[in-house]
Amino acid sequence: VAKTHRHRDCGTLLGLITSITQPFCSGCTRLRLSADGKLFTCLFATHGFDLREFMRTETPDEETLRQRLSQLWSARDDRYSEIRSTALQNKPADQKVEMSYIGG
Repeated sequence: VAKTHRHRDCGTLLGLITSITQPFCSGCTRLRLSADGKLFTCLFATHGFDLREFMRTETPDEETLRQRLSQLWSARDDRYSEIRSTALQNKPADQKVEMSYIGG
């Protein structure tokens, strides 16, 4: 997702993630799993899905787990960066999960 630029003289590579000015929510492919088993489909999520409970109660095989992850990803409606300005004007901000909690 980073837009990379290489310095002409020294060859250093610089990457910029421009999610505020150029949101990429529709093309995002990132999941995050917290230490307590919550699966987050957005860095700015306000809630996660309890994957730990699913793993403990279902004891899924690899294919079942793959299907569940696919279901969660397909149903996601996280578009924080795309709707941020409109959302902030129309309603109070939701309490988001801290990035340090989900490895942001």
